[in-house]
Amino acid sequence: MGNQKAMVWARVRSQEALNEKEGIYSIWIETELSDYARPGQFIDFYLADPSRILPRPISICEIDKGNHAMRCVYRIAGEGTGQLSVLKAGDAVRILAPLGNGYPMEEGKDGRVLLIGGGIGIPPLLELSKELARQGNPKQTAVLGYRSKDTFLLEEFEKNASVYISTDDGSAGTQGTVIDCIKEHGITGKNVDVIYSCGPMPMLRGVKAFAEEEGIRCYLSLEERMACGVGACLGCVTRSTEIDDHSKVKNKRVCTDGPVFDAREVDI
Repeated sequence: MGNQKAMVWARVRSQEALNEKEGIYSIWIETELSDYARPGQFIDFYLADPSRILPRPISICEIDKGNHAMRCVYRIAGEGTGQLSVLKAGDAVRILAPLGNGYPMEEGKDGRVLLIGGGIGIPPLLELSKELARQGNPKQTAVLGYRSKDTFLLEEFEKNASVYISTDDGSAGTQGTVIDCIKEHGITGKNVDVIYSCGPMPMLRGVKAFAEEEGIRCYLSLEERMACGVGACLGCVTRSTEIDDHSKVKNKRVCTDGPVFDAREVDI
């Protein structure tokens, strides 16, 4: 479809708290830009508060093209996302979308897929899982890392994947990291063809190392602080293994070159 991003006013269809203890919220917005969105892309939300000029980038969790809607699941991290959380059905919100490159789907169509998500990096993997299922791929395994037994989106992943979880406090699943969970359940390069992952940087480093050890093709969605969302400010660069055509140094802009990268492209 090409690059169809635009700045528009979207209508809030619904908003709810998924995990009030951790400040996890789910918002559905209605916009025809959903027709151009892909799994792994994100939305810039602009707040009504004039003192907050910079948008809040939030990954797309689900895409409902039939009803021209998109869902984002996010954690309240400050006053900006706090303001976003009070929007209700019928409210208008200015957005720039869809942004970023999204996950490459070719290798996941028929291969054995491992989805690895941690914390608020879990939501962008849901639409990917649903899209793979729509394309007829039943060979999905998801390893999801939470802080505690207070999970979110778990049942939705279980519709299309075999799901294992880890928790920091051991209150559910494997106590420890997603890599601990992977090892506990005997997941190796012998039963995985491609990894798609999103989460905090320490987790992604572990996933990258695991993929290298097992010889598995791996795609990482990086979580970085993004200011503009369109590649102009260079505030979200990450080190790359090759020289970038834009900056002429070993950097990649997460907002435009990513947020999804082949794990071999980035030096994290």
